[in-house]
Amino acid sequence: MTPTATLEILTSPDLRPVQHGFFTRKGGASSGVFSGLNCGPGSTDMAEMVEINRARVAEAMGVTPGHLITVHQVHSPDVAVITGPLAEKPRADAMVTATPGLALGILTADCQPVLLADRRAGVIGAAHAGWKGAIDGVLERTVEAMEGLGARREDITAVIGPCISQRAYEVGPEFFTRFYDEDPAWSRFFTQGNGDRYLFDLPGFGLMKLREAGVGEALWGGWCTWSDEERFYSYRRTTQRKEADYGRLISVIRL
Repeated sequence: MTPTATLEILTSPDLRPVQHGFFTRKGGASSGVFSGLNCGPGSTDMAEMVEINRARVAEAMGVTPGHLITVHQVHSPDVAVITGPLAEKPRADAMVTATPGLALGILTADCQPVLLADRRAGVIGAAHAGWKGAIDGVLERTVEAMEGLGARREDITAVIGPCISQRAYEVGPEFFTRFYDEDPAWSRFFTQGNGDRYLFDLPGFGLMKLREAGVGEALWGGWCTWSDEERFYSYRRTTQRKEADYGRLISVIRL
């Protein structure tokens, strides 16, 4: 964990020396339910506060705000190849680049932020992988897009950042059935909850998807968004409390 100014940035030794960070909510300008480093322009937070927060992240990553690239995330398997600052955000849930000086940022609040790097080839990626994106193939397609820029699958390291852990991710039987019908072996990512409820292992599922995609190394940092309110935003925690809205964490990687 490496602090920059008042920000808290979680890093993985497995991705170094590629510059990256899973930013917590600490050190931001937002207040109320968004208190902290809310980087989500799609939230109902004050736009100027989100801009301040994103500028702080850009500064911590050593880029201008225009070189901190995010996309319009829609829980899809779509991947954007980034070669420079964007005039308009594409609808996608992952990005890849081989261009130095660009910082790829993913917004989450329980879903998996996944940062990927082939340090040898100089290719990086960032993916937003909730259950729907993961089941539809966003992680495999991110690896394929990196390969298209010259990466080798076996040289890619992928790290899953703060996301909801299995102990907090309660789902209904229809959710379990969706996975079981796709592949009965995926039932191993569920444990029995109360009554007809199940507990789903999202990061475990993400790690399986990454390893099946052939990456050389895949890890999860072990950070649970739901259980650590001081550091992380959580959509599920907000929903359970019937709060009006929630902040978005940002995870960033750059060459």
